Parts: sequence; structure tokens; C-alpha cells
Amino acid sequence: MSEKHITSSETAGRANGFENPGLEPHRPRMSDTDPRAAKRAEMQVVGLLVVSIVGAIGGVVGFFLFPAGESLGTLRLGNTALGLGLGLGLLGIGLAAVHWAKSLMNDTEQVEARHELASDERTRAAAVAGLEAGIKDANIARRPLLKGALASALALAPLPFVLPLIGNLTPDWDISRFARTAWRNKPAGSAGRRLATDPGDVPIRAADVTIGSVFHVIPHELGELEGEDEFLNEKAKAVVLLVRMDPADLNISPGREDWSYHGIVAYSKVCTHVGCPVALYEQNTKHLLCPCHQSTFDLANEARVIFGPAKRPLPQLPISVDDEGYLIATSDFHEPVGPSYWERLK
Repeated sequence: MSEKHITSSETAGRANGFENPGLEPHRPRMSDTDPRAAKRAEMQVVGLLVVSIVGAIGGVVGFFLFPAGESLGTLRLGNTALGLGLGLGLLGIGLAAVHWAKSLMNDTEQVEARHELASDERTRAAAVAGLEAGIKDANIARRPLLKGALASALALAPLPFVLPLIGNLTPDWDISRFARTAWRNKPAGSAGRRLATDPGDVPIRAADVTIGSVFHVIPHELGELEGEDEFLNEKAKAVVLLVRMDPADLNISPGREDWSYHGIVAYSKVCTHVGCPVALYEQNTKHLLCPCHQSTFDLANEARVIFGPAKRPLPQLPISVDDEGYLIATSDFHEPVGPSYWERLK
């Protein structure tokens, strides 16, 4: 009996479970051989696109159904609806694209020889031919239902994201509200609303504010005037940083002589850049820093901007003391609090 010689390639092939090592032959999918399977796959893709459409429409409906400016509750619901709508819109399109590619588009392996890039007519013609082949391979022209679902999903999916950018964020976009805060509300028979610690709501005596000390301040008894949502809205606009310096270090403009009390000054904590809380005080330099974008304000010079992207000083709250020695606000801020772009919207 003659001896059979086994080559190394045959040995490797048998070890891997097939006679001819290399690429396995293409295995047709059910959608390639069965028209009903192809139709079923098409309807599944359409279903995913419908999920995207429904999600996008739901986000838009939620935006109008729960206006952001009514209360914190509607703000949360509106944001949740927008988020879910945007998520479903993009998720449906993504899953549909993957399923479409796996079940309906050509899945045979393509080999493209590498060559040097050249911008000649032949290369451009080949690129155009490739694009046309891809469009043809997608079979979208022969599937009008799929084409309509895809177009609708792509058109509606971005709406939950774009709508807040192009629409009003509140039902009553009254820019003058940023020039009115809770400090304007004086209790009956008083010269002004008392300054109180935040947290704690404890009124502050001028005698308790030593040089270099810093207090985070809100209007005293603000919560008794408003409901929970309005209280939080008013508090966000009225927050103040109170600092005491040596009166000799203050440079006071004409007309502001009575806005401070024995070196005690109060400024809005809402940064005039994009509204972050400004609360990092450096005692030696008298500088106040915004932690978000490093805008720096000089409290010795009426909180003027000395560094960073902020475009205007922090609004100053005029203060004095009442008959019992408690610090009070003699009036509201004389300019809008917060980012400077509110002014540009007027």
C-alpha cells in the first residue's frame, strides 16, 4: 500500500473544520432567497422608523403640553418629554439603519485593490459609479413604504432637540422680569427687606459682619410670600454675596454713596456671563471668581470685570440698616441680574 503524504495546508484545514482553509463561502440570508422574509424585514425596519416618528412627535407634544415657565413640575415633565422624544427618535433611526443593512442590503464581501489616489476622470467616474451602486443596492426606490418612513423619521427626529432652540422657553418671554427680584418687596412698615443667611434664613446684623467675612444671602422670609416653585424662582434671581471690607479700600462712584454700609457691600451672585453662581472670594485681592469660566470681578471697584468672558459688572444691591441694626435692602437691583444677553433680547 502506498503511503499517503498530508501537506501542512491540509492539516491546518482539517484542524479548522473545513477542507479548504480561507474564506468561507457566502451563505445567503433568508431575505435573499425568500421574498416573504425580505418583506418581513422591510416591515420591521418600517416599524422601527415608526417608533422614531412617534417618539419625535411625543417630544414635541410634551414641549407644548408642559410649558417650562409655569412651574418646576412642568419644567421637569417638559424636559423629560423632550429627552425621551429625542432618544426614541434617534434610537429608532439607528436600529432601523442597522437592521436594514443586515437584512436587506448586499452582504457579500467586497475586495477593493489599494492604489494611489488620483483625481483623474477615471477615478471620479468610478466613485460616482460606486455611489450609484450603493443607492441601487439599498433598494429604496423599489420600497416606497420604507422610503416614506425613512424620510418622515429623519425629518421629525431632530425636532425635540431643535424646538427649544428656536421656540420660547417660557410662555411669557418678558425680559424685564430679570430687572425685578424679591428684594423689591418691602414688608409693611419697614424701610426694606432684611438680608438673611442662606441656608438658615437668619437675619444678619451689621455688627456681626467682620472685615473679610463673607455671607451668602437671600431675602428674609421669602418663603412665606410665595409658593414652592415661585420661591425657588425668586431665590435664584435674588441670591447675593455679602462682603465687608475696609471702607478705605472701596472706590465708590457718585450716586452710590449710600449703597454700602461701613464697608459692607452686597452684589448679585449670578454671573453676568452665563449665570453661574459667583462665590469664590479672595480676601487679599478683593477679587470674586466665577468657577465656571473664570470671570473675575473686583469688589473694591464695584465688581467691575478684570478677567474672563463676562461683559459687565455684577449688579450691586443697595443696603443699609434698620432701627434694630439688621441689614436691609433699600431697593431692588438697579439693573437686570444675570447674563448680559438678556439685555440684547429687548
